[in-house]
Amino acid sequence: MTNKKRHKHKSSRERRRNQAVSNSVHSSRERIFFKKGKRSISDDDLLASIVMNGGTATQSDIIDDLNLGRGDRKIIHLILEELCDHKILYNDGKNYTLRQPENFLIGSLTVNPRGFAFAAIEVEPGQKPREDLFVGARSLKSARHGDRVLLKVIIKGGRRPEGRVLRVLERGINQMVGIYTAAKPLGLVHPEDNRFAFTVQVGPQDTMGAENGEAVVVKLDHLPEEEEAGFPRGKIIEVLGDPDSIKVQTEMVIRKFDLPFIFDHEVREQVAAIDHSITPGPDRLDLRQINHITIDGETARDFDDAVAVQETDIGWQLHVSIADVSHYVPLGSALDNEAYKRGTSVYFPTRVVPMLPEELSNDLCSLVPHQPRYAFTAVLDFDRQGKLKKKKFAKSIIESQQRMTYNKVAALINKEDDELARQYAAILPMLSQMEKLARVLLKKRQKRGSIGFELPEAFIEIDDNDEVKGIRRTERNFAHQIIEEFMLAANEAVARTLSDNKLKDGIYRIHETPDPLKVGEFSQFAKGMGLNLPDDAGTPAWFGEVLKMVKGSPKEYIINNLLLRTMKQARYSINNTGHFGLAASHYTHFTSPIRRYPDLMVHRALSAWLNHEHKNNSQEEAADFLSKRERVAVNAEREMVDRLKVRYMEDKVGEEFDGLISGVSSFGLFVELGESFISGGVAIKDLDDDYYEIDEKNHRLIGRRLHKIYQIGTPVRLRLISVEKSRRRINFVIINQTYS
Repeated sequence: MTNKKRHKHKSSRERRRNQAVSNSVHSSRERIFFKKGKRSISDDDLLASIVMNGGTATQSDIIDDLNLGRGDRKIIHLILEELCDHKILYNDGKNYTLRQPENFLIGSLTVNPRGFAFAAIEVEPGQKPREDLFVGARSLKSARHGDRVLLKVIIKGGRRPEGRVLRVLERGINQMVGIYTAAKPLGLVHPEDNRFAFTVQVGPQDTMGAENGEAVVVKLDHLPEEEEAGFPRGKIIEVLGDPDSIKVQTEMVIRKFDLPFIFDHEVREQVAAIDHSITPGPDRLDLRQINHITIDGETARDFDDAVAVQETDIGWQLHVSIADVSHYVPLGSALDNEAYKRGTSVYFPTRVVPMLPEELSNDLCSLVPHQPRYAFTAVLDFDRQGKLKKKKFAKSIIESQQRMTYNKVAALINKEDDELARQYAAILPMLSQMEKLARVLLKKRQKRGSIGFELPEAFIEIDDNDEVKGIRRTERNFAHQIIEEFMLAANEAVARTLSDNKLKDGIYRIHETPDPLKVGEFSQFAKGMGLNLPDDAGTPAWFGEVLKMVKGSPKEYIINNLLLRTMKQARYSINNTGHFGLAASHYTHFTSPIRRYPDLMVHRALSAWLNHEHKNNSQEEAADFLSKRERVAVNAEREMVDRLKVRYMEDKVGEEFDGLISGVSSFGLFVELGESFISGGVAIKDLDDDYYEIDEKNHRLIGRRLHKIYQIGTPVRLRLISVEKSRRRINFVIINQTYS
């Protein structure tokens, strides 16, 4: 047969197939589907079936997976052939196989209240994280916030890739926090999280006695699918109480983020059976003669690190002794499994959700003064230039001599309080050596390019009446820097030991290099602000130079924030790729095993190596899981702080404030108030003197008629016009501006 005849024959076949498809199948936005009873079966469903079958499947596999009948075979065949014609599949005569399997991903959805979503894409353990994938509201199908879904990557006209949901693999949320409304015949629970755009119906027998307006936890019994009508149904499983109470607000956040907060009976039994005695032995150094002290915040309750410094002929010897949590938490025990599940302690202004029971975190593992405690000690010898000359690690027994606070240590090293100096005369010489060593280590770290972001945090004061008394900047002094330098030094030394000895039981704390595109966008903006930037863009030293250029200037805060946005998130990994922000070739977490499970893993790896027992089991899965648990904790802590900020501003409507434009978007401005770190918004409709268009590259809005510019970093005078507590929004209008 000639090529011409073959081509003609193929065209005829295609025409017949297309005619059949058009008679049976509906086309919608490049999708093909047909009705099967109440169900709509689409080409997406067929693709999902093939993906979940490993990327290749027979027609029979697909029909079985979709619970279709033999009578549907013809229409399924027509759709599959259509997908082959569109170069999405190819058929070898038996199997249908994806041409580009990399365009099909699995991820978990975070839905925005405005309807769209981002999918956190799953990767194999040890692989680099992928950027979240945008999913438009119309591409979500029946997927909801928190669901694990199969996605197809769509690229349109050179724009950034987007995702379309092909199938919901797992429902992510089966219970939620909401506010109960008593009604007849059915009560209603309105989800407190506005990412859920539905109301849950509750029968009269399923209310647990909840009263109108109370915060509750509702378990979802039925969620309507895409083709179904009606409200979700559920039953209340917990009544939390008055949602205006800070205590109840905290409980709501704990449950919203599904934070484990109860230690079960098995864990409690294990803790109760722990031997409290401290017994010297051949496997432990007795370091009680070393003058350890702890330095923490005023309200700290768990003391997991103690330090001591001695001057030597060549420089200094630093002892960093960390609570030996691994002694009390055997691998694989109920207590260990619970700690792993939590991953980290979570800190709220009025409550801590600990990783370990308080009997350990606040007592047995806490390095309280004048009590012998088991520890894991790093002994580090530095010369006068801060170079590490020798390191040693050992299980130990220590006894802290003083419980010091940052403020007291700062006052002592600055010679601000004579009475305090007399009280702590015995440790003044050591504090002096600590300051000297810390300054040398800091200088050395800065010289190699370690980045020092100046981003103070908010401290929220709660009064005795459960009200927000005030919000202020968290104060830092050089005592904080002393402890930071000592902990960094210990973490780096441990990481180098893990790496040099190829210990796979431990994990590293890594921070990858920033995205060059984001660095370029920042550079363009910074030059527009008049900054004369160095040439080596994107190196740690470059970041440090930029921060140095704006230190103490009105631009400092905004440049710090924008630089931080170019950074990737630090995470845990089995691969030692270094820590960009610290300009460290080796880094891990060793110093906080009371509150971080990765540190406990590192303790075990180091201990096994010291005892020649290491097994070198890969920890890829644990590294990925614990990175996720850390992000959950950070998000929960931030949300609680945001709730309290909204609460603080509720009674201040009409008042005026000084602020700074911290961000711009097509729908308005983001602003931040000075010392209180309150963030809010100015809607574009309230910029009513002109029509404003966004200049994304330069982070500004420009008036079309008057050419007025609202730019990130611009100081503004604001009036608070409303507080939307349910949406946690604080709304301002601008009443005065220093504009370009």
